[in-house]
Amino acid sequence: MTYQETLDWMFGQLPMYQQKGVAAMNAKLDNIISFCNVLGNPEKKFKSIHIAGTNGKGSSSHMLASILQEAGYKVGLYTSPHLKDFRERIKINGKVVGEDFVVDFIEQHKPFLEYQKLSFFEMTVGMAFHYFREEQVEIAVIEVGLGGRLDSTNIITPEVSLITNIGMDHTQFLGDTLEKIALEKAGIIKPMVPVVISETQAETKMIFSLIAHQLKSEIVFADEQPATGYTTDLLGEYQKKNINGVVAAISQLKGFDVPEESISKGLANVVKNTGLLGRWQILQQNPLVVCDTAHNKEGLQLVLNQVQKQTYYQLHIVLGFVSDKDVKSVLELFPKEAYYYFVRPSIPRGLDVGVLEEMAKEQGLMGEKYMSVQQGFQKALDSADEGDMIYVGGSTFVVAEVV
Repeated sequence: MTYQETLDWMFGQLPMYQQKGVAAMNAKLDNIISFCNVLGNPEKKFKSIHIAGTNGKGSSSHMLASILQEAGYKVGLYTSPHLKDFRERIKINGKVVGEDFVVDFIEQHKPFLEYQKLSFFEMTVGMAFHYFREEQVEIAVIEVGLGGRLDSTNIITPEVSLITNIGMDHTQFLGDTLEKIALEKAGIIKPMVPVVISETQAETKMIFSLIAHQLKSEIVFADEQPATGYTTDLLGEYQKKNINGVVAAISQLKGFDVPEESISKGLANVVKNTGLLGRWQILQQNPLVVCDTAHNKEGLQLVLNQVQKQTYYQLHIVLGFVSDKDVKSVLELFPKEAYYYFVRPSIPRGLDVGVLEEMAKEQGLMGEKYMSVQQGFQKALDSADEGDMIYVGGSTFVVAEVV
C-alpha cells in the first residue's frame, strides 16, 4: 500500500472518534494491552511523562518536549488529534514519523488489527510506542487522547504525571460534573509516581489529593508556587497556567539534568522545536487573522478574553462546531458586536450550519452561513479592512481547514 492508501485503510477500518464521536469509543484497555503484548511491550522500554486535562494538555505536552530537547535529550512526542497530516501525532525532536514507517507498520500488523478490530486510536498508540522503542528515545511525552483512566495511553508507568485542568467537555463519556471528570483524569496517577496539577480548582482538589494519598504519590499544585520569569512563544495570557504546570513537572522529573537555561529556551521556542500548530496561531497581519483550536467552554473563555485584548476596528469571527458539544452554553461567551461567518467543518460530526445560525441568532450573534469553512473564511478575508481582526475557531476541525 502507498502512504495514502494506508491512511485511508486506517481511517476507514472502524469509526474514529474525531469523525464519528461516541460510536467510536471503546471504554476498556484490553485491545491496547493485547496489541502491545504482540509488539513486545514497547511501552516498558522508554521513560515517559503522561499528560491529561481538559484544556492545555496539548500546549503543555509540546512545552515539555521542547524543554527536554533543549536539554539535549532525544524526545518522543505523542499527541492528538492532528491538524493537517496524521504524522503530526508521532514526533521525535520535532520531526514527524516517516511515511515508510507508517506503511510498513500497518502492513506488518494488519491481520492482527483486523482480527482484533482495534480502533484507530489504539492502532496509533501502538504505532507510537513501537516507534519510540525502535528509535531509542530517552524520554517520551505522552498526551492522553480522552479522559485518562480508560485511555489507550494509560498502560505506561511514567516518571511524572501532569493534569492541566478540569472542565466540562466530553461529558457523554467522562461524567456530567467536574468531580466525575476529575476522577477519570485522575486515572493516570500511578502508585508512587509524582503528579502535578497545573490549576487548582475547588471542586477537584480534594479528589486529586485523596487519590494521590491512596497511591502514595507526591502531589504538587503548581499554581500555589507559580513559576515566574518565563515567557513562551505560544501566545495568549492563558499559557501562564500551562507554564506553571510544566515547570513543576520538570522539577519532579528525577534522573534528567534540565538546566534553568533549557527551561527558558524550551518555553521560548516551542513552535520551532516541536512544530505545534493551532494555538493562538497568527496567520497574517493587516487584517490580523488568528486561529485557535479551543473548543469547549473553559478553553474558549480564555481565548475570547485574549481576543478582547486586541486592538481592531471590527471583529470578524469564522465559527463552526461539532454536533456533540454543548454549543448553546459556548455561544453565550461570544461577543455580540462581532460579525459572524457560520461554517460547518467537513467531517460527519460537523454541526449543521443552519442549526448553528439559528442557535447563534437566539444569542444575538448576527452573520451569514456558508457551506464550507473555506467559503466563510474567504468571505471574511474579502470583507475585513486592514485594521480589523478575524478570529477562526470553535473546533479543531475548523482550524485544520485554514492553517
